[in-house]
Amino acid sequence: MTNDSNYTMPALDKDTGHQVNEYMNTLTKPPGSLGRLEELARNLAEMTSNPFPIVTPPGVIVFAADHGITDEGVSAFPKEVTGQMVKNFLAGGAAINVFSKQISAQFEIVDIGVAADIEGEALISKKVRYGTGNFSKENAMTREEAEKAIEVGFVEAEKLIQKGIKCLILGEMGIGNTTTSSAILAAISGKEVHALVGFGTGIPKDKIIHKQQVIEEALKIRKPNPTDAIDILSKVGGLEIAGMAGAMLAAASNRIPILVDGFICTVAALVAKLINADVANYMIVSHRSVEPGHQTAIKLLEKEPLIDLGLRLGEGSGAAIAFPILQSATLMLKEMATFTSAGVSDKA
Repeated sequence: MTNDSNYTMPALDKDTGHQVNEYMNTLTKPPGSLGRLEELARNLAEMTSNPFPIVTPPGVIVFAADHGITDEGVSAFPKEVTGQMVKNFLAGGAAINVFSKQISAQFEIVDIGVAADIEGEALISKKVRYGTGNFSKENAMTREEAEKAIEVGFVEAEKLIQKGIKCLILGEMGIGNTTTSSAILAAISGKEVHALVGFGTGIPKDKIIHKQQVIEEALKIRKPNPTDAIDILSKVGGLEIAGMAGAMLAAASNRIPILVDGFICTVAALVAKLINADVANYMIVSHRSVEPGHQTAIKLLEKEPLIDLGLRLGEGSGAAIAFPILQSATLMLKEMATFTSAGVSDKA
């Protein structure tokens, strides 16, 4: 599970990308005038191996789990809010519900580790354990649990892909998960914790210093191996982060573009990349989060976000908001006239 032999990824189809580049130069516009939209169209063609890529319908999976680290007072909200928000997702009242509906996405909510029992007809219950351990005092989970959570994510994404989704958006719900994500990112990047930790759900400045100290101390004790995804997850990780990483591996294995959300989702993307570096070929970062660690995470992924709207909600909300940009790129290829078909001269 820690190396790429467990998940095989197809190579990007560069020939189709080249074909799309040539074709875009025949469309009724000055070459390159649609900027990053043209780059996006080429990327989507390479990912899907289709000169006229399709990204609809999108699929949204929100993974929910609790974090034992909340016992250290690192969050603005009590951990009970995780379960309450899952009920809000089930009732259709969260931001991601609204934006998923807007883009006609297939929507799923997966309980991969909420600390309470939740009932709900639409809830996919795949609880690996009732929240992680408090990683300042013990490992977050066992290696087996980390692997199981990745597998849950992989299987749930595969199911949605079999139902016909053409783009995957991942979201999360878990009070304390910015602390967990900051710890994972510090382990992977080797950067100082204070450069990565932000306000999360809105904690005051004095709590930020406390949050930084909790993470620093935990990393000294746990000593996660920066090159071993399973070691990092088991020592300082989150079940929903492991689930998202697994879902990304499934999408890339099936040539399905992954529209990556904000800070926590991008950290999950880095975990997936540690398992198989080629998974990053299928990722598009949707937006720039205001969380300070996000900039470091995107640099490690070597991606440039599509939008910057000052978002920091999570849930997959930023990715769902950015999704129409992907649609625009595909429709440009599919519906724009060429100079020849429109009878427009392309010569000065």
